[in-house]
Amino acid sequence: MNVSELARQLRIDPAKLLQVLPEFGFDVGAKAVKVDDRVAQQIQRQWKQIKFILEKREKVEREKQKELEKEARKKSGVSVEVPPKLTVRQLADLLSLPITVLIKELMKNGILAAQNENIDRDTAVIVAEDLGFTVKKSEAVAEAATNEHVEGLEVARGAGKLESRPPVVVVMGHVDHGKTSLLDAIRHTNVMGGEAGGITQHIGAYQVVWTNPKSKKKDKLTFIDTPGHEAFTVMRSRGAKVADIAILVVAADDSVKPQTIEAINIIKAAKLPLMVAINKIDKPGADPKRVRSDLAQHNILTDDWGGEVPVVELSAKQKLNIDKLLDTVLIMADFQAENITADPARPAAGTVIEAHVDKGAGPVATILVQTGTLRVNDPIIINGEIYGKVRALRDYRGEIIAEAPPSTPVRILGFKISPAVGDVLDLSRADSASHVDVRSKKIQQTGAEKQNVVAKEENEEGEKVQVLNVVVKADTLGSLEAISGSLETIKNLEVSVKVVGKGLGNVTADDVTRAQTTSALLFGFNVTTTSQSFEMIQTLGVQYFEYKIIYDLLNKVKAELEKLLVPEIILTELGNFKVVAIFRTDKGAMVVGGRVESGKLQKDAKVRVKRGGEEIGVGKITTLQSGKQAVNEVPAGNECGMEFAGKLKLEAGDVLEAYKEDKKYKKLVLS
Repeated sequence: MNVSELARQLRIDPAKLLQVLPEFGFDVGAKAVKVDDRVAQQIQRQWKQIKFILEKREKVEREKQKELEKEARKKSGVSVEVPPKLTVRQLADLLSLPITVLIKELMKNGILAAQNENIDRDTAVIVAEDLGFTVKKSEAVAEAATNEHVEGLEVARGAGKLESRPPVVVVMGHVDHGKTSLLDAIRHTNVMGGEAGGITQHIGAYQVVWTNPKSKKKDKLTFIDTPGHEAFTVMRSRGAKVADIAILVVAADDSVKPQTIEAINIIKAAKLPLMVAINKIDKPGADPKRVRSDLAQHNILTDDWGGEVPVVELSAKQKLNIDKLLDTVLIMADFQAENITADPARPAAGTVIEAHVDKGAGPVATILVQTGTLRVNDPIIINGEIYGKVRALRDYRGEIIAEAPPSTPVRILGFKISPAVGDVLDLSRADSASHVDVRSKKIQQTGAEKQNVVAKEENEEGEKVQVLNVVVKADTLGSLEAISGSLETIKNLEVSVKVVGKGLGNVTADDVTRAQTTSALLFGFNVTTTSQSFEMIQTLGVQYFEYKIIYDLLNKVKAELEKLLVPEIILTELGNFKVVAIFRTDKGAMVVGGRVESGKLQKDAKVRVKRGGEEIGVGKITTLQSGKQAVNEVPAGNECGMEFAGKLKLEAGDVLEAYKEDKKYKKLVLS
């Protein structure tokens, strides 16, 4: 086979092909023009593995180049001043980068934006710094950033006449290890009874009252429940220190799992005091000692093993040792009482922990008030912008309340537009606050503009990948962000997911249209369809799926991605047959006789036809006959007849190399 033809089939430059082949045991010569057919076949069979190694190497080289460019920018001190608001195109011009590079960088940060869409300064700063630029902060911009983010909230938390407040506890752990069951046991009410089990559906916060074992007084405790660690990470990254204490839930029969390790890392990064709750001690196979040992491997040493981390063995299902858990939490709170304080007299400040659009009430958000007191008719100041006015306050039980003191989770009605999870509420900024740009915020929340159908596209490394388009609608912003963030991690060298549309509330006609025009799968999470959108789904043939459990939705996406994976073709050489006689020639088929010289022949096997040592075409064995009997297989050393299907006209002396092809369907392996 000619080298140029082989290179064309393998989709590689001939010179590069000759350059890399010796590395993989094919020393065909640096200036070779032809390659032996058998060697060419071996190269073709091994090419997928060779290509994978080469692509990995090139990817590493590209990443090195990117890092070198980034370091060069840092060393040269390339700096930019980013205004409070700008478009994607303006940011690209400011950084002197191609618009495509910038859009890819925004996508890596979970933002789908067209070149003319507005982005906020914080997003622009993150992207610029990721690319190695130094961002200048003018006094006005720096002050605005301070007003919008954590510094302002932390200052507010530590200022004024400080009084003790209820401690805020976050419960984390691996899925199905019993986080929600534990909270149910603590509250003594099954608030999740009407929802699907297995995973919490949205972020919530609850309060309980418990007698302090030291003071014997009844103290309040605030618990934050998270649907996945993504959401809590978002709160930490966007807001201030949300929790005072963390409870790590580990199942006694399952021990430490990947999400357990993830939770440990998040807790350590947040520098939270930690206690361990070993749950499900009533189950067969429970092994609390193994849990302690596995935790020790991650530098979590419990107090009964000589460490400083309190541990309680319990059963949330049986409500066993829940009292010990609450006692331990309050004792831990007493040790850091000087830090668990706030000024109830100042204007309220806190963090958004949940947001969604209610069909009747419009945008609704749950705020954890961290200092000050929030009251009805107060302005809603989010990140230095006026989002509305407090029309009503409801506590975690849904009861209307007049005010919310520090450490109180409260649901607020009165938003013009939904805030984001982790956004900062600070009413002390009311005098300098501007009105929120509702239209711009809606564009950011609903995600991408309508896009053309994408079957294949290049990833950031320049590799062709199959793309699965999806449109996602969810009931809360926390859930939407957690789903979108998780979808972005589902990818490898062959396939990836693109969120071409997302938003809050029930599935609308616009959502169906977007899914149809982009050939996307349409997902609803804890939402349903309108009568119009349901009719359109049926008419247009859009694939629509509803889920109440995040992990079920993600598993469905993974299953759909597996369908896009090109199966691996496995060639099995069978044997050689020499044509001796031609008995009949029909259109597209011939009946010939000969001898099996090696291996075996099989009915329905494919064959390569060789004449004079050169491959001249291919065909298929449709029937085999030995003697007067139709057979499925003829071994070496036997004469037989066959029907050959193919466009070629066989001649006496031709050699047929029989082989079979098997498809090996792949499982999705994430990169």
